[in-house]
Amino acid sequence: MAETQGITAKKDQDHSEWFTQVIQKAGLIEYTDVSGCYILRPYAYEIWETIQKYFDQKIKEKGVKNTYFPLFIPESLLKKESAHVAGFTPEVAWVTHAGEEKLSERLAIRPTSETIIYAAFSKWIRSHNDLPLKINQWCSVVRWEFRNPTPFLRSREFLWQEGHTAYAKKEEADAEVLDILDLYAEIFEELYAVPITKGQKSEKETFAGALYTTSVETFLPVGKGIQGATSHCLGQNFAKAFDITFLDEKGEKQYVWQNSWGITTRSIGMMILMHGDDKGLILPPRIAPIQIVIIPILFDNTKKEVVKKCEEIEKKLKEYKVHFDEREEYTPGFKYNEWELKGVPLRLELGPKDLEKKQIVVVRRDTGKKEFVLIKDIEQKIPELLEDIQKSLFQKAEAGIKSNTIEVNSFTEFKKAIQNKKRVKAIWCTKESCEEKIKESTEGAKSLNIPFNQKKIKGKCFHCGEPADSFAYFGKSY
Repeated sequence: MAETQGITAKKDQDHSEWFTQVIQKAGLIEYTDVSGCYILRPYAYEIWETIQKYFDQKIKEKGVKNTYFPLFIPESLLKKESAHVAGFTPEVAWVTHAGEEKLSERLAIRPTSETIIYAAFSKWIRSHNDLPLKINQWCSVVRWEFRNPTPFLRSREFLWQEGHTAYAKKEEADAEVLDILDLYAEIFEELYAVPITKGQKSEKETFAGALYTTSVETFLPVGKGIQGATSHCLGQNFAKAFDITFLDEKGEKQYVWQNSWGITTRSIGMMILMHGDDKGLILPPRIAPIQIVIIPILFDNTKKEVVKKCEEIEKKLKEYKVHFDEREEYTPGFKYNEWELKGVPLRLELGPKDLEKKQIVVVRRDTGKKEFVLIKDIEQKIPELLEDIQKSLFQKAEAGIKSNTIEVNSFTEFKKAIQNKKRVKAIWCTKESCEEKIKESTEGAKSLNIPFNQKKIKGKCFHCGEPADSFAYFGKSY
């Protein structure tokens, strides 16, 4: 059971090694012989299933239908929208042969599905009565360009959902972009307990082929920003490339307005980095595969009574994800460390002395706080504790982001803040040329997003001095 050995790296000293140890030793990931492609073990996949279930229900309530499109995309389709293909060409993995025979046309292994889906949209949409068209698929995608893959955060194959919709009017598409972004915000804040900032991406960071891109972003304790999910308005770019048209109520031919949106298994990595500590994972109760673990303290003369009471408590708590660890080959101390590493929110300990006092020891994973609870009160106490853990994790993360955010007025201040691994807030012109120079001058710092609902500002860009009317967040990022 190598994965249950303790974490030897410190998160604040070597977060990369810490992360690698945590995801393996907690039983989330197994490496394979293909660089950048990983096995999601059941403990990780259960977290993803929780996200799937939540989001799938929400989008179905909005009239979205699930579907599935092929993994392979003909090169001719991928090239139909010029900005899109230019943005993805460096990342595409190609199939060129079937056995020993060379294919007449290269096939892209799905980096994203706009092109193959919109070829179908052009066949399915004829009239305004066919709109809106709303579909989604849960699948994997492959993106191959980078050199240093990291499980969850930058893998070559990863899981996601991708929603694709078509509307008659731009206002309908605009409304949906923000509606879906709100759902992504809920996933991060209500399930993962990760605070986010909603906003629009800069021109440079806009999805290839989109009219504009919105995102949810956060800033991690390791000093890096990270994008959580995106919701794009594609405008009519793809509609024109793929001839997706409809006859309106007047019988006039119009191009549709389109959106695409997605969240990936990267979100699990974000949660790990946000909450984990030097002992391992800390899982928010709402996404934890195991919310409560019961550990008996066994002695030969009281074993039967203790086990029986543990089983009774397990039944009392059956509405939760509870696990009774009755393995006798491991000591209680070993089990404590193992379940702490795995991030289980609550640990219940029961020994013969507790049995005499009709109590059980309850230990929180997030704070390590231990308290004695009467067994008769356990059903009332557990939901209170789980809710408080969920809330506390969010508040701690929120305070951390706030303390690591610095507002600057000059590029000198900006560079110093970036060097100190801070998230930077600054008045900015939002121009692509300006962002390119910022990135070059700071070894990779870039805009995270431009938050919504800002008060109008009149000022000068912190970098180039051009007029600016809004602020943005910047930082080094994954």
